[in-house]
Amino acid sequence: MSPTFLWYIPNTVEPGHRGDDAVEGYGSLDHSVELAVTAERHGWSGALIGTGWGRPDTFTVATALAARTTTFRPLAAIRPGYWQPAHFASAAATLDRLSGGRLLINIVSGRDNLAAYGDVEGDQAQRYARTREFMRIARRLWTQENVTYAGEHFSVTNSTVAPRPHGNGPRLYFGGASPAAERVAATEADVQLFWGEPLDGIAERIDRLRRLTAELDRDLPPLEFGLRITTLIRDTTEQAWHDAEAKVAAMAAHSETLIDPLRRPAVGQQRLLDLAARGDVLDSCLYTAPGRHGGGGAGTTWLVGSADDVADALRRYADLGISHFVLSDTPYRQETARVGDALLPRLREAVPA
Repeated sequence: MSPTFLWYIPNTVEPGHRGDDAVEGYGSLDHSVELAVTAERHGWSGALIGTGWGRPDTFTVATALAARTTTFRPLAAIRPGYWQPAHFASAAATLDRLSGGRLLINIVSGRDNLAAYGDVEGDQAQRYARTREFMRIARRLWTQENVTYAGEHFSVTNSTVAPRPHGNGPRLYFGGASPAAERVAATEADVQLFWGEPLDGIAERIDRLRRLTAELDRDLPPLEFGLRITTLIRDTTEQAWHDAEAKVAAMAAHSETLIDPLRRPAVGQQRLLDLAARGDVLDSCLYTAPGRHGGGGAGTTWLVGSADDVADALRRYADLGISHFVLSDTPYRQETARVGDALLPRLREAVPA
């Protein structure tokens, strides 16, 4: 299977996400379509579209972008609890059918403003147990008729989805670094997504997940692995590091307003924050300083350098087994084109099928 190269499209009400330009028309259909079409024209397979209460509905955005593009694949993030499994399975099957099989799904189990849409906060074990049921029910509804499933968290009775999705349904991407999350990935996911950890941490996690898939008697095709990270690329190595350090300096000036001291980071996020103790630069060009100054998620660590530098770094991840790359940098409109043109030809040579 060929590697997959995806970008990121911000899905927020207010502009300025991670330093993005506050452009006129932000959040409009035309603006979002422009980002998707730019990704399509500059070599990206598609893009991740984030989710969260108080943001535009991800599935609605994904549907609009699929309708206005030709090859673009929306990787739509969704949350169990916001969706019931049968409702989700039907919506996903419909969009997958209408888009010619282009839909990808990112299952998110992290915290959200659950009470705002009638959900309840459980402990970690509860959250991942219901995620497992959610994914299992959706797959059965995509491939079977008259499905009856009585679980601890969800149930369906004599349920059949129409229309049917292409094949066995959209591929399910999944993230999470806790033991509970890894057990869900090992049994239910198609692709486990990692944040930008150093090579040794990724290698350890891939090895552990491969062992888990055997121990837990996985009944799906082999689990694949992906990397979600920021890539700051310039014409030269020196210019890239100059710009990266300037960005972090600007972040540091505002970091006290960006960090919520009462919010406990998820396991995967804490792993990234802990990397700063090992140094500002790990491996060849993994920059950890952003995490100390408000960078979160994919913005916690950056791969910094020329296109050759970053392509070589990503090739090393590919050598470990990474075959899905979800990259980004801001301002999004500019960097979608810049990174696509500079990096993707090198990656396609460096990361063979």
